Formats: sequence, structure tokens, C-alpha cells
Amino acid sequence: MARVTDVFVAPDGSAPMESVDRVEAIADGGLRGDRYCTGEGHYAPYDTCQVTLVAAEAIAEIERETGIDLTDGRHRRNVVVEGIDVHELLDHRVRVGGATLVGTRPRPPCAHVEDLADEAGVARALGDGRGGICADVVEGGPVAVGDTVTDLGSRDRTDAVVDRLRSEE
Repeated sequence: MARVTDVFVAPDGSAPMESVDRVEAIADGGLRGDRYCTGEGHYAPYDTCQVTLVAAEAIAEIERETGIDLTDGRHRRNVVVEGIDVHELLDHRVRVGGATLVGTRPRPPCAHVEDLADEAGVARALGDGRGGICADVVEGGPVAVGDTVTDLGSRDRTDAVVDRLRSEE
């Protein structure tokens, strides 16, 4: 069974990630108190993710291969999950605790991550598909360490098309 192992937020784009036991996911916003939910992210408003997910297995692999320990949140991702390939959640609805997210795109590492981690090789280590994904919050709710992560299946795009057509009437 897939589950949440860690949750991190940062109040602004360059602040250290803070480990929290529980956070509220806000529909169409992100995680309460996180830089991208408040519009304070380093890349806001041009390149934002409401929530980022990364696999605990990827973080462990990075440490085994490079000796770089990112378990303290220096990976700059919000929700660390184990037991599921986060890339399989792209364009899927996923239940994380009491919130429902939709995986939107891969989240490759950037130079800013390495600058803040203050350790050479962090950006490279998060490459090769280990940087996680971005997700949008479609239904808000609590997300906590230990919560179950459930892939609800591929997002049905027909709902969005029907909603758009109805709004144009």
C-alpha cells in the first residue's frame, strides 16, 4: 500500500523546507502555508506547481548512488510518498489523505534547488526521473504523514470539456 512518508512546506521561494506532520490542501491553490499557495515561490507566477510529489525510493536511491542525503527536504518537494511510481500518476486523479490531486507534469530539478541545498550534485541527482511531479489540488482536505495514497485512475477529460461547453452557453 502506498503512503505519505514526509510532508514539507516553505513560506517563501528561498526559505528552507519545513517538515510538518499534517497540512491542509486547498482546492485550486496548493498546501496551506507553502510558497506556491501564497504566490511567494521563487518561480511564481511563471512556473508553479500547486503541490509536488516525489518518491521516497528515489530519495533513497540518490543517497545510495551519490551519498547525498535529501531526507531533510532539500529536494524542495512537498509530499514524499512510498510504494507508488509518482510518474504513473501523471494525468491521473490521486487521493492523498483527505485531498484529491491530479498529476500534471514531471518536475525536473533546477539550479535554484542546488543553490538552496548548498551541495554540489543535487540537481543532477534529482534528474533521470527522480525529481518527482507537479499536481493540482482538485478537492481540498488534510494530508498527513502516514496517509494512504490511492491512484484513482486516468483523469476523464470529458468532464472538463462538458463544463467548458456549458459555460459558453
